[in-house]
Amino acid sequence: MHPQTLRQYDRLGLVVPARTQGGSRRYSTRHVEQLREVSRLSGEGMSLPAIARLIALEEHVHALTRRVTDLERQLLAERQSRPGARVFAAGSAGSVVPLRHGVRVRRATEVVLWRPRHPSPESDAED
Repeated sequence: MHPQTLRQYDRLGLVVPARTQGGSRRYSTRHVEQLREVSRLSGEGMSLPAIARLIALEEHVHALTRRVTDLERQLLAERQSRPGARVFAAGSAGSVVPLRHGVRVRRATEVVLWRPRHPSPESDAED
């Protein structure tokens, strides 16, 4: 690639390499892959601002995916720490109220929101 192209990609934030103490650009293998992708998209007619937007959206998707994974881990840990609290209701003030299995809900004050179904050997035999 032409050095001017590399400078332009760096200036636009498309591919931002590390720098040496002297200020020279240092491209990692990941940067080279990014340069190839930007070059391919540009060659297919996509504008540089559109490529920058696409990269930003991909980074956002990756961040959201990491967040979902973290939340799933937290939910699993919470479920494992509270094996008895599997049925929940909404209190009259909007609070979440865990209920024990088999407890009837007073319909005038609470509404059942969620009751997860976890497959177990006993439930598989019943179905």
